[in-house]
Amino acid sequence: MTDFKKCLSLIVSILWFNSLMAQNPLIQNQFTADPSVRVFNGKVYLYPSHDIPATPGHGRAGWFCMQDYHVFSSLNLTDWIDHGVIVSQNTVPWADSAAYSMWAPDCIERAGKYYFYFPAPAKSGGPKGFSVGVAIANKPYGPFVPQPLPIAGIHGIDPNVQIDKDGQAYIYWAQGNLYGAKLKTNMLELASEPVKLEGFPDKGLKEGPYLFERKGIYYMTYPHVADKIERLEYATSDNPLGPFKYAGVLMDESTSGCWTNHQSVIEFKNQWYLFYHNDDLSPNFDKNRSVRADSLFFNEDGTIRKITPTLRGVGITASSEKIQIDRFSAKSADGVEIAFLDTLNKFEGWETIFNKTDAWVKYSSVFFGKKTAGHISAKIRSVTGGVLLVSIDGKPGKVIAKLIIPKGNNWSIVKNALVSMPGGVRNLTVQLTGEGRVEADWVSFK
Repeated sequence: MTDFKKCLSLIVSILWFNSLMAQNPLIQNQFTADPSVRVFNGKVYLYPSHDIPATPGHGRAGWFCMQDYHVFSSLNLTDWIDHGVIVSQNTVPWADSAAYSMWAPDCIERAGKYYFYFPAPAKSGGPKGFSVGVAIANKPYGPFVPQPLPIAGIHGIDPNVQIDKDGQAYIYWAQGNLYGAKLKTNMLELASEPVKLEGFPDKGLKEGPYLFERKGIYYMTYPHVADKIERLEYATSDNPLGPFKYAGVLMDESTSGCWTNHQSVIEFKNQWYLFYHNDDLSPNFDKNRSVRADSLFFNEDGTIRKITPTLRGVGITASSEKIQIDRFSAKSADGVEIAFLDTLNKFEGWETIFNKTDAWVKYSSVFFGKKTAGHISAKIRSVTGGVLLVSIDGKPGKVIAKLIIPKGNNWSIVKNALVSMPGGVRNLTVQLTGEGRVEADWVSFK
C-alpha cells in the first residue's frame, strides 16, 4: 500500500469512528435548549436545559417550563447517550420546587471533580429573582449533589465558567447586561467583586455569555436582541474580564422566528463547533426548543466566519444506518417539501416529499464501508407510483440505484440491488425521475 493510500485509509477510519450520522437537531426524542457542551476525557458532554410543555399547576402556560436537567454524551457528535436527570428543582435545597425555571446551565471540571452550575429562583424568604447554584460530582454524568446554598453575590441567569491557563477560574452571568467575577479554587465562592463587562451594544437584551480562548484571544459569545429576536454575536479581548471589543455577528436571527438562541463553542478532534438551539420540533411554539450543531471556522486574523444554520449538521453518516434525507445538505429550487411524519407526535421526525420531475435532495458525507452488501432499502409511500434515482457525487452523478415505487396509500419498504457498489465517503443524491408524487422517510444500504 502506498503512503497516500495508507493516509487515505487512516483518514477514512478516523472519520468512520468519530463522526457517523450527525444531523440537526441532535436530540430528537425530547426538547433540549441552551446547550453547554464540554470535552471531558476525549468524550463530548452536552448539558442542555430541558423544555417541557406546561400543564395546569405545573409551570406557566405560554412560557418556558423547565423542571430538571439531563446530560448527554457522545464519542462522535452523532450517537448520544442520555444519562438521565442529574439535577431537578425538587432536589435543590434552596430552590423553589414549583418555579419550573431551571434555565441555561454549565459544567466544568477541576481536580477530578465536576461542577454543574445552574440558575433558579429561590424559595420564599430567599433572594429575589434568580440565584446560581452548584452541584458536584465525581463523574461528568453524575450523580451530582446540589450544594445547600447558591453562590453569594450572583443575581442573574445563564452561568458560564472557564478556567484560564494560569488556573484562575472565572464565572460569567447575565442580568440585562453581562457580568463576570473570579472564582475561588473551591469553585463555590466569588474571589472578586462582580464587574459589568464592557464593550457590548448598549441597546437590546444581552444574555447567555459563553467565553472561550484561542491563541491568546478571549472570545465572549452571547445572544443579543438587536431588532426583534435574538441573534448570536461575539466580542474579543486579551483579558478574561475585558474590556471587550465588539467583533461581529456569529449567527443571524432564526429564519423560523424562534425568539431565543443560546450557544457554546468547543474544539473537538481539531475541529471547532458551535452548538445552539432552534424550534425545529415545535415550530408553532418557540418555548420548546431543540439543540443543533454546526462547524465553526476562523479567518486568518482570528475573526469568526458567520455560521449559516444547516439541517445536515456535522459528521459522517454510515451507509448502513437509516439516512434521514430530510436533513439534507442541499435541494432543488422547487419540487421538494419537508413535512412532519406525524403532526400529533413531532418526535417521529420528518419526511421528504418529491412532487415535481427532477426534484432532488443531496445528503453529504455518507461512508460506504466494506460490509455493504449491495442493496438499497427505503421507507417509501406514493399514491401515484414513481421512480427515484439514487446517485453519488453530484447531480445527476453516478447512478447506483433505481427505486421503482408501486402505487399505494401505506408506507412500505422498497428494496433493490445496487447498480454499482460505491466505496469511501460520498455525497448522496436522491432524485425523482418522471411524473408522480413520492414520500420518503429514509434510505439505507446493506
